[in-house]
Amino acid sequence: MRYVSLDLETSGSNPARHQILELAAVVEDSRHPLPLNELPAFRRVVRHPEYAGTAGAIALNARLFAELARKEPNPELCTPPELLPQLRDFLLLQGFRPDKNDCLSVTMAGKNIGVFDLGFLKELPGWGALVRAEPAMLDPAAFYLNWRKDARLPSMSICKARAGLEREVAHEALADALDVVRLLRPFYELPVYKQVPAPEALQVPEAPREA
Repeated sequence: MRYVSLDLETSGSNPARHQILELAAVVEDSRHPLPLNELPAFRRVVRHPEYAGTAGAIALNARLFAELARKEPNPELCTPPELLPQLRDFLLLQGFRPDKNDCLSVTMAGKNIGVFDLGFLKELPGWGALVRAEPAMLDPAAFYLNWRKDARLPSMSICKARAGLEREVAHEALADALDVVRLLRPFYELPVYKQVPAPEALQVPEAPREA
């Protein structure tokens, strides 16, 4: 299958108050995986008239604010109304086709994409008309969950450690989108459902009947 690994960097965690600072997306074909550095990639930094955010998020994304403050032309810079049209153009070039309503519906992957990124995407002009996500999304945390020991879904850092990768998370949209692909690839050849016992082995034996 083909999916889009997407990651955002934002000025905070509240989509109603805070803003997308950076969006990156890479297109992956699980049937024909390419070297990571050859995957079709899209990245934009997003310029707003002014920014609202939390101190932690602003400190974490200091490099983005430095990029946004530069005066020289930047082909990867856009405004919020330009972001989804440009993402759509990229996806069309990669062979994605719109539905009968002329909307591109794609399978998206990302760490916490359903509970975090999607909330910000829905605030963008054109979401649901130009581009939308398929209801089912791929989150690598489900593939790296230790059902007997974990009290919650593992973080990106823990997922990477369990996959045998370096544990550090870049907190850069393109690097993090590529990391999601790296985390999902081990399961292409041996899907999770093929790693579990046969259904009959999962059946709970009936309690013996009383005489």
